[in-house]
Amino acid sequence: MNPHSEPSKRTGDSKPAATSSDSSAPTPANSPRPPKPSAPANPPGAARPSRRIAPTGPTDPAGTAEPAGPADTTNPSALSNPAFIAGSPTPSDPSHSAAPADATTARSADAQVTLRSPAELADALPYLLGFYPDDSVVMVALHGERGRFGGRVRLGIPTDRAHWPDVADQLADCLISAGQERDDRPAAIIVYLCQEPAAGESGKDVKDRLRPLAQRLRTACGALDVPVLEALCLSNGRFWSYCCPDFRCCPAEGTPLVMPGTSVMAAAAAYAGMQVRGSLKEMEARLRPRTGPRAAEQEKALDTAAGALVPRMLRRDGAAAVRRDTLELAGAMIHRFRQDTPSGSNRARDACDDALITDAEAADLILGLQDRVIRDRAAEWMDGSAAAPALRLWRALARRCAGGYAEHAVAPLTLAGWVCWSTEDGPSARVALSCALAIDPDYTFAQLLHHAINEGLDPEPLRRCLREQHREAVAATEAPAPSTAPAAEETPRPTKRPGQTCPGPAGRPRGPRGATGPGSRSTDGRSRRRAGRDGDRSRR
Repeated sequence: MNPHSEPSKRTGDSKPAATSSDSSAPTPANSPRPPKPSAPANPPGAARPSRRIAPTGPTDPAGTAEPAGPADTTNPSALSNPAFIAGSPTPSDPSHSAAPADATTARSADAQVTLRSPAELADALPYLLGFYPDDSVVMVALHGERGRFGGRVRLGIPTDRAHWPDVADQLADCLISAGQERDDRPAAIIVYLCQEPAAGESGKDVKDRLRPLAQRLRTACGALDVPVLEALCLSNGRFWSYCCPDFRCCPAEGTPLVMPGTSVMAAAAAYAGMQVRGSLKEMEARLRPRTGPRAAEQEKALDTAAGALVPRMLRRDGAAAVRRDTLELAGAMIHRFRQDTPSGSNRARDACDDALITDAEAADLILGLQDRVIRDRAAEWMDGSAAAPALRLWRALARRCAGGYAEHAVAPLTLAGWVCWSTEDGPSARVALSCALAIDPDYTFAQLLHHAINEGLDPEPLRRCLREQHREAVAATEAPAPSTAPAAEETPRPTKRPGQTCPGPAGRPRGPRGATGPGSRSTDGRSRRRAGRDGDRSRR
């Protein structure tokens, strides 16, 4: 397998253009023409995957290489595993924007990464997803004659081999049917199997053990008339091809992966501002609950806070008071996190964040976020200067959901996924939401966010809605409350007539049948008359 593609400048259509600075300007017949891309080494019709990298601005490495169009969509519960991830284009990615043709032509020449060998395909995997997928099956769709990278799916490798046939069928059907729904059926598929050796195993043993799964994936795709162009096994720093029988290029002992950051793909990704966030296990470790003595102490604090919360909720207006106190505490924690920004590795930064919040404070916030109103109000910290400290806080709270409170981590995990998506970090958002759905597959907020990311929707409408909600809440807090005191202003007071010196009984108009007006000596009128006289006396 020798996938290949050529660098070209993308314009409004899909045809490659010359790499001159102004491709729309006419070229005189006697003037030198700009150099054309080199001819492909493959015969016509061969699939040639390429990854389009924009020269400026951050990109979503989990997005597809399509310049525009809807995303691949899949319900995470469709495979009975919420760790399922479908790639989708994001509006923030310049290479995925649906800009007009003239706007696209006006851009500087975009580069296309050329993948010419299985080694380059193996090296490109972390950049396609934004992280290295440990213990995962990854399938990437290729579209068109040039083999553009399209949608992708990821699923953890089932430990039970009896599930492999069903998983292979569902993954193939999911990826292919998603392309058919948007009239862009994949032309071919690339399969990755990523797993590290167990104790006593080698990388070659992993390759041999996973061969039946690779073969089942190939037959499942072939049954749907979509060939698997390449199937690779990545393990222990090496890769093997299940499709190439040539031992000269794919030896039995495997081929070492290139050094990280030394490939053409790494250079193009760095130039485009893309970031690989480590491995999937490392990303999940930042969200995993703590263990050991610290977990026991946190669980005791949660028990204490839960016991004190019930009497507070039973009081009159107790729910409103709890919501107010929880949001004030969350705001104070975000301010504290903003004032102290840690540095170093992810593990060191997370340790510093854990030290910024006490067990009691974490317990109050964790229990408070179980209320939907509090959670929705907390989602307002999703952009600007509050986004980064809020994300750190939600991650820290997810790590504090220890012991029997593991299910309480769904709310902070979902908030972490929302902030990541709002700040254009799709891979981290998918990991956080997948962890939330693994705990509670029916959590509606996480389901909606996960579906929106896979659909490639723009988070800005939801951000606008939350901003408006925040402004209304601030306005309601700052506005003067309706006056309920003093009582003298609410009760009717006698009015003076011209020429009247004091509001005595003789000066008041009498009602029907001789009854007096506001100064009547009824049970209620006596207090009103006294209040009126006191008010008059005070004004004199």
